[in-house]
Amino acid sequence: MRLIISFLLFLVLNTSFAQQKKELTEQEYLLLQDKIRLNANVNVDSAFVYANKMAQSNNNKHLAFANGSLSYLLQAKNNTLKSKEKYLLAFKYLDKMPDSNDKIRLKSYLYNYGGLIEYKRGNFSQALENYQQGMKLSIQLDDIIQIVKFKGNIALLNEAVGNYQLAIKNLRQLDNVVDQNENLYTKEQYNTIKSNNNITLGGSYESSYMKDQNRNNKKYLLDSAEYFYKKTISYSQNIPFNKIAAKTSLGNIYSFKKDFKSAEKTYYDIIFIAKQNNIDRGITIANYNLGNLYYETKKYDKALVFLKRVDSISQANDSKDESFLKANYYLAKIYNIKKEPELAYKYSKIYLDNYEKSEAKLNNEALEVNYKLGTGDLSDEMVGIQEKFENEVLLNKALRVFYVLLVIGIVFLLIKNIRDKNKAHKKMNALIEEFKANLEKKENQIIAQNEEPEPEIEDVLFKKENVNLSIDEAKENKIVEKLLALENKLEYLNPDFTLSYVAKKIKTNTTYLSYVVNKRFGKSFGEYSNELKINYVINEMISNHMYRKYSTQAIAESVGFKNAVSFAKSFRKRTGVSPAQFANNI
Repeated sequence: MRLIISFLLFLVLNTSFAQQKKELTEQEYLLLQDKIRLNANVNVDSAFVYANKMAQSNNNKHLAFANGSLSYLLQAKNNTLKSKEKYLLAFKYLDKMPDSNDKIRLKSYLYNYGGLIEYKRGNFSQALENYQQGMKLSIQLDDIIQIVKFKGNIALLNEAVGNYQLAIKNLRQLDNVVDQNENLYTKEQYNTIKSNNNITLGGSYESSYMKDQNRNNKKYLLDSAEYFYKKTISYSQNIPFNKIAAKTSLGNIYSFKKDFKSAEKTYYDIIFIAKQNNIDRGITIANYNLGNLYYETKKYDKALVFLKRVDSISQANDSKDESFLKANYYLAKIYNIKKEPELAYKYSKIYLDNYEKSEAKLNNEALEVNYKLGTGDLSDEMVGIQEKFENEVLLNKALRVFYVLLVIGIVFLLIKNIRDKNKAHKKMNALIEEFKANLEKKENQIIAQNEEPEPEIEDVLFKKENVNLSIDEAKENKIVEKLLALENKLEYLNPDFTLSYVAKKIKTNTTYLSYVVNKRFGKSFGEYSNELKINYVINEMISNHMYRKYSTQAIAESVGFKNAVSFAKSFRKRTGVSPAQFANNI
């Protein structure tokens, strides 16, 4: 009797389990696949529902795609640990499939998800590697739709790391390919790919304008960006995420053009759209941009309201992204203007503690992406696409030769770069040792000089026409003594430490001062002044660990340089490396 009951219980449980896990039809699988893709960036929670429904199938192909998409959706919610688990699980199910075109196609989908996941984590070089792997598989299958996705995602990577012209060139070509193959897409798919391409094009034009030092002569780049952002909005009626991003950038362009009224209206539109679609990130970005707008128009109290919202939302979500950093930057500036030093210090510290970490990571990722673009199997991929869409054999041969030469050139540059770095590090280490050894000696000299009586001040002025005559050595010595006294008082840290300022300070004229500095120190006054400032920075970096944490801009301002660019140039000339590299190697 017990045996019969056990058997019946097993049969009931087995039947129940079979009902829970059943294989989807191919049509059901494809329909769920489309729903996951269309909702992934629009409504993540809905996409989760469809992915979990697919995960109820007992088909390995369905389970592989379901876990790949769940991995991406989990990363979209910043759950990196679970995301990694699901991604590994997707490949386990993929490995169980028999070899076929279906398996190759699905593997390319998983690589695409892998690239998107790494992009969200800020690992741009790893994202590129995934896209390149997936591209090879899609080319093998002549899968135009997937090739277009990979090319679009690689263009987005190029835009993120500053390769704007390359992104623009590739996206314009890609947009033509999409239009020529419109019949391959559903209306929703076509609108999505056009929306994605146009927003990346707009971003590339805008970023190219922002990074150009001669931007005042290149307003046409802003006009191009505005055009593509408006096109994005027209294709994004059912894609609120892209619509918000395009409107944000459009508002920024209005701000650049000093059309603050249009910018303000656009940012408020974003808050409305974001709230309608429960997109917290959109609300954060809009609040930051409104805060920035009011700061630029000197409405500081209004700016504080919106910037504090950004700070509090980011702290609550533990997302220290670009908006969070910039909000703290402007909060510090406003409180400084309002003469509230404690609050200014609080927000400036938050900014400094997080900024250099993110900047260093981005710089490293940009180097990795450019290296992989140059030395990866890019030629085969490019040839495959050209054969598919242009069928020009001669051009393909020329491209092969070009990329071989490109790889050789990059390898040569890498070797040269390594050698230059080694030289720079030797120079830097020698400087560090020299400054450490001289610290005590210099301190003793300062004490000895402070104990000497102050030299008498002589108010002697010489006319310019008598400069060709040599100066009395005693007078030269007095000028040098007074200069050294100013050095000991760290006067050279003053931004006004110019030839005329110093001449007035030590009661001589600029011609004699310039002559003495050139004769005694073997350099111009500007070189002499810069060397004092740079030597001070080196000393501080070696002896003060807190000083090493400052940004390049903060260090430049601390020693009287008017901008970080000229400071970094002078620093590199003296040490062979950048200020950040010097600090990291101490």
